[in-house]
Amino acid sequence: MRVVDLGSGPGNLTAWLHDALGAAATLGVDSSDAMLAEAAAHASADVRFARADIVDFARERAAAGATFDLVFSNAALQWIDDHALLLPAVAALVGPQGQLAIQMPANDDHASHRVARALARSERFAGPLGGYVRPDPVQRPAWYAERLHALGFPRQRVQLVVYPHVLPDTRAVVEWVKGSLLTAYRRRLDPDGYAQFLAAYEQALLAELGTNAPYFYAFDRVLLWASRASGPDGA
Repeated sequence: MRVVDLGSGPGNLTAWLHDALGAAATLGVDSSDAMLAEAAAHASADVRFARADIVDFARERAAAGATFDLVFSNAALQWIDDHALLLPAVAALVGPQGQLAIQMPANDDHASHRVARALARSERFAGPLGGYVRPDPVQRPAWYAERLHALGFPRQRVQLVVYPHVLPDTRAVVEWVKGSLLTAYRRRLDPDGYAQFLAAYEQALLAELGTNAPYFYAFDRVLLWASRASGPDGA
């Protein structure tokens, strides 16, 4: 099996996937130099890592006719805008009998995400952010199912799964999103501006969610699996 991991990050999952599948060759793709530096510890003769933009990589490899038996991505594609263009590019990497397996957070309707959007649009922060509001390109599961069928995947399983995370308290939600959602705002604000944004975010979030300990954080994720090989039931 030839495997590609799109958005491979620090590479530990890429290496685990390679071993678990007994793959012949696995390629991890990431655009972050910092992540690739960490991933180097997991590289081997059969596990390689490359720096590339995911969309550019997909288009170049597909144009060259270079496909994979498994195209895998865990919590990465939600950072790429316009999935109407992204999905066909990624699907083109899948070989004639290959599979696609993708996981993406899809929690945009939770207060943890709604509060950040409202703050970004507020008079206080809209100027410093230049009008930027972090978009959520992740679509509803049926949207992906319809397009995967049209892209030549007769077998598929597309579902929305709620992952329960019991956090110590409501404030822990802030720590959760600091390393994910809020990074988009941190990159666009100076240190003082981001500190103000973070303080305002915590205040607004706690006002909506309350100060509960522990706090049950219901986190939605979209899981996509699809295969180009037809099954006996055609499903």
